[in-house]
Amino acid sequence: MRTATLGPEQRAEALARMAERELDVLVVGAGVVGAGTALDAVTRGLATGLVEARDWASGTSSRSSKLIHGGLRYLEMLDFALVREALKERGLLLERLAPHLVKPVPFLYPLQHKGWERFYAGSGVALYDAMSISSGHGRGLPVHRHLTRRHALRVAPCLRKDALVGALQYYDAQMDDARYVTTLVRTAAAYGAHCANRARVVGFLREGERVVGATVQDVEGGGRYEIRAKQVVNATGVWTDDTQALIGERGQFHVRASKGIHLVVPKDRIHSTTGLILRTEKSVLFVIPWGRHWIVGTTDTDWDLDKAHPAASSADIDYLLEHVNSVLSVPLTRDDVEGVYAGLRPLLAGESDATSKLSREHTVAHPVPGLVVVAGGKYTTYRVMAKDAVDEAVHGLEQRVAACVTEDIPLVGAEGYRALWNSRARIAGRTGLHVARVEHLLNRYGSMTEELLDLIAADPSLGEPLGGADDYLRAEVVYGASHEGARHLDDVLTRRTRISIETFDRGTRSARECAELMAPVLGWDQQQVDKEVEHYEKRVQAERESQRQPDDQTADAARLGAPDIVPL
Repeated sequence: MRTATLGPEQRAEALARMAERELDVLVVGAGVVGAGTALDAVTRGLATGLVEARDWASGTSSRSSKLIHGGLRYLEMLDFALVREALKERGLLLERLAPHLVKPVPFLYPLQHKGWERFYAGSGVALYDAMSISSGHGRGLPVHRHLTRRHALRVAPCLRKDALVGALQYYDAQMDDARYVTTLVRTAAAYGAHCANRARVVGFLREGERVVGATVQDVEGGGRYEIRAKQVVNATGVWTDDTQALIGERGQFHVRASKGIHLVVPKDRIHSTTGLILRTEKSVLFVIPWGRHWIVGTTDTDWDLDKAHPAASSADIDYLLEHVNSVLSVPLTRDDVEGVYAGLRPLLAGESDATSKLSREHTVAHPVPGLVVVAGGKYTTYRVMAKDAVDEAVHGLEQRVAACVTEDIPLVGAEGYRALWNSRARIAGRTGLHVARVEHLLNRYGSMTEELLDLIAADPSLGEPLGGADDYLRAEVVYGASHEGARHLDDVLTRRTRISIETFDRGTRSARECAELMAPVLGWDQQQVDKEVEHYEKRVQAERESQRQPDDQTADAARLGAPDIVPL
């Protein structure tokens, strides 16, 4: 299958094409649900457009716990249908749709009570495994096992001896969430969807009560486009209510934002061969393996301040450190924290207290003719949400439309990935790269790794590691701008790579080299390079300041001290 390039020329062409002729479906919002909806629609043979006000996955979908999981804790809530659905999706992603991006990850659950807790928790995990296998897509993961305290401490020496009497170990899966969404957008584009980021919907086109398209502002070029579509899908997550307000109609439901923050610490700060899952008084806390790092999260608090840049306060950081340190033999300190990121979960809320049960389930509605709204849900079940949204849109199309086929559509990079993985030593020998570098590329780009290797062959300096962030090659920066739609330095340091959370300097040491690599691709002059670097440094400074503040209000005010970048 051919891959699609999302460079500057393709973006301009996509906007022009969308404005030329009426689409069947226009999707607003390119988080995981919006990108998945565009892929679902275009693979049913529908003329499809996708617009995103900022960058792919720039909201919730780049700030998650980076887990693909069935939701073990939802079993305790007796939400069997949600768990069964999510476990099926987990299996599909691991085995068929994205084996290059979604990987198994082990978790240890420390037991703190003898007897009953092992039976209670063990029964839940056994049911979790059984539901996974019965879905027909769960045989790729090891089943859970019971561990004695001695065995658990061999697997996770970081744990305090008095923090457990034994343990359970089970498996889930993880991915780089922002990279996954970018790959999803490229897959939709490869099948013919027109995709443009930095393209903001500023109003809807109406004919009577019917929505017939959207007015889209090109945030980069300054132009405005009237994009007509038979159906518009609002997939804007925590911005759902704001987008709905553009048509002046009350929504059938509301979306509330819940803030979750995560800390990133170096691998050597927690001595363990497995991830950890810990119960807190409010929820659960994960310690997740992440390359040469650990991700510790998450919190769950209401948020009604700035949605674009949710801020982590000092209290949030202290909460996570306190809870993870309750089981660690060598406590973490503030000095151990490399990165901090905050994201907002879109939770469904009803109109009144009687219907205001917040839910991780999703809802699809058709509030006015021509407009479909999809909201809620969780990352793992994005494909089901997308299917439901397109099914709803199809009801408003006066034509026969094929059923959903995304269960059988691998993402770009998946086809041939396993063969290339088996040949990684030979690829290393042919290119001169260390085999660990080849593995890194294959697990981020799959079979599209060949496109990066072509860049390196044309310019061997791109095969060198990026200064200040040597996990990444210089070629990945160029590729992010030329093939993956990165428009600004922030896009590359925060989402195409994860340098902004994986280095103690938060990416400032890499910023100028990165901007200069992007400049030829995006046509930047030296003034724009300087502006990009200055903006990124101000963003990091504002984030650091927000993380010293005592509460949400002061943290939000500090974070807003760094404005969004606007092109020259």
